[in-house]
Amino acid sequence: MVSFETDPSRYRHWRLSVDGAVATLAMHVDEDGGLRDGYKLKLNSYDLGVDIEFHDAVQRIRFEHPQVRTVVLTSARERMFCAGANIYMLGTSSHGWKVNFCKFTNETRNGLEDSSASSGLKFLCAVNGSCAGGGYEIALACDEILMVDDRSTTVSLPEVPLLGVLPGTGGLTRLTDKRKVRRDLADVFCTSADGVRAERAREWKLVDHIAKPADFAKAVQERARALAATSLRPANAKGVALTPLQRQADAAGYRYSSLDVALDPAGRVATLTLKAPEKAPAADIDGIVAAGAEWWPLRFARELDDAILTLRVDHAEIGLWVLKSSGDADAVLAAGSAMLRHTDHWLVRETIGLWRRTLQRLDVSSRSLFTVIDRGSCFAGLFFEIALTGDRSYMLDAAEDAPAVVIDEFSFNNLLTTVAARTRLALRYQDDADAVAACRARLGQALSASEALKLGLITFAPDELDWEDEIRLAFEERTALSPDALTGLEANLRFGGAETMLTRIFGRLSAWQNWIFNRPNAVGEKGALKLFGSGSKARFDWERV
Repeated sequence: MVSFETDPSRYRHWRLSVDGAVATLAMHVDEDGGLRDGYKLKLNSYDLGVDIEFHDAVQRIRFEHPQVRTVVLTSARERMFCAGANIYMLGTSSHGWKVNFCKFTNETRNGLEDSSASSGLKFLCAVNGSCAGGGYEIALACDEILMVDDRSTTVSLPEVPLLGVLPGTGGLTRLTDKRKVRRDLADVFCTSADGVRAERAREWKLVDHIAKPADFAKAVQERARALAATSLRPANAKGVALTPLQRQADAAGYRYSSLDVALDPAGRVATLTLKAPEKAPAADIDGIVAAGAEWWPLRFARELDDAILTLRVDHAEIGLWVLKSSGDADAVLAAGSAMLRHTDHWLVRETIGLWRRTLQRLDVSSRSLFTVIDRGSCFAGLFFEIALTGDRSYMLDAAEDAPAVVIDEFSFNNLLTTVAARTRLALRYQDDADAVAACRARLGQALSASEALKLGLITFAPDELDWEDEIRLAFEERTALSPDALTGLEANLRFGGAETMLTRIFGRLSAWQNWIFNRPNAVGEKGALKLFGSGSKARFDWERV
């Protein structure tokens, strides 16, 4: 079992310090602190455990240190920033483990960019030593990169020449889409194992600023303060402590305060039941701040995020996630209404950001998602946004005690967008303005199964006679299909329309990385990834596929 929960007192790989508006997150990886046996984390290389701490540290800066406006990412080691993902970990890991590791790493780095854009938390990478592969990809996720010009430090993406794989956590895409590096220069850069030193790195747009060793510390502080001056984050707000999640686990599943996960290993199905708050959460800012981590929208998002990550890593054989809900729809709507009224407050803004990133985790999870809306459901407002993540949905059409769905402003206001940077309604209707307008005309209304079906908000509306058989057959049919084919199908359909940097990373680059990780040129007995560090040269099958 892998736990995605930690706190600074348990960090083995990162050092977090806060000085007013600037936080410093320094990488100092414990060589013997690998998440699994069989490899050492030398040269500040990382595995999933290092990334879990990184994710936690950024999350704590968001919520526990609202006065921080700039995070400086650097290394606490001399002349070594980060060597990237640990090669021996990759070489000895299963394909599924590698893919999940890369996906979580992608999401954490995408989260830096999301925080910069949505809440004003800026990131400066202070490259103070050799920066290779995934280490440089950490830098690429930051707003700015400042590199020491000491005639020896280089930046590089050496995966192609050294390992026979790709810079799979967004490196290629960020070079072209974000940093606007010329394609020919990117080609040279990504096929050279030696890397590029400071002057050329700045010339090629691989970094933003360079500084001599004697001036480096001063330059870091100047750039950190300059980025902080552009931030929306408050100067004197009191943070909210992210207390440990309350989770009970056994063979039947996981139980959180606002979410239940029931496991059916034989059927390869997990049922996630979202629970509405027992009463409307605090609606005024004083009450929201006083509730802290127990404010229901924040607590629910943290619990759902943990459930998604746990299911991904520890239950890979469960291919169908069923989304259900229970409780008072009015309480869910009230929680959303409070969030919408206070979007200018830092804590609400950060909570909305956590919701957005958590729903995007559902979007990019390689699992089938079915929404089931039956009696007692409360798919309203925020919960209806979760319902829309489903690949298809079933809603009971009953004469008595019939369920209803309710749309609120979250379906239209771009606060909870998909990785395609569109609302889920816009994505659902392929940007059909008339269809979206028809939904807006029913804003706040309790819609029956027949009304929801007519609007196109659900896929099927079986009646009571057919309900159980329809649901059973749908589950059986889905879980009988090839999981590989479904992963490709779902990713293509979920990432429809115009591409963004995130859809390119998850949809295109991840697909290529998946394929390459399966090929003998990378992972065969004579593959580059398998033989790295052995002194033997890889033997390639030269046929281009």
